Amino acid sequence: MRLHGLGKLLVAPLIAAVGLSGCAGSGNRPELPPAQFVAEREGPGEEYIIGPLDSLQIFVWRNPELSAKVQVRPDGRITTPLIADMPAVGKTPSMLADDMKIALKEYINQPIVSVIVDNFSGTFSQQIRVVGATEKPASLPYRANMTLLDAMIAVGGLSEFASGNRARLIRFDKDSGKQTEYALRINSLLREGDTSANVRLSPGDVIIIPQSMF
Repeated sequence: MRLHGLGKLLVAPLIAAVGLSGCAGSGNRPELPPAQFVAEREGPGEEYIIGPLDSLQIFVWRNPELSAKVQVRPDGRITTPLIADMPAVGKTPSMLADDMKIALKEYINQPIVSVIVDNFSGTFSQQIRVVGATEKPASLPYRANMTLLDAMIAVGGLSEFASGNRARLIRFDKDSGKQTEYALRINSLLREGDTSANVRLSPGDVIIIPQSMF
């Protein structure tokens, strides 16, 4: 009986130690709410901000010779018929269209201009960066209502030795100037189909995926 009691005394600390080690692995990072719950109360995303190397369709109503398909240069500017070196980076398509209207008033009466982003790269602050143990680390242009699952599909999923449930998301708050780390459960999402592990992303998010230690 005395040995039996001693066994209990030895086993109890061992269980506690295992429990603590499990907690240490996940850390104290908070988790984001599942995407499906956020989607119910989320409105349309903010209008896209034009970035370097974006492809734009410029339409000038009743003036097809002034319409053009252009790529934003690395210096952030575009050139179209009658307009040279128009700044484009950092503007929304509607803001760029308004600026082009003003420039075209010198040449045509009451110009009507529309700008459509045909192929986008996004500004640095709008990109989602996925680094670490993934098939192809990448910077992805953010789009409205983008989720963790969207990002993982774009980078080809996890690498063979990835520790997806130890991944973390770093989010920078431009208003407060602070960054917050959130825990991610990418293994649960991709390999177990746990949709509660799918979360909404925000422009500028960085997803870091560590390798398994064994």
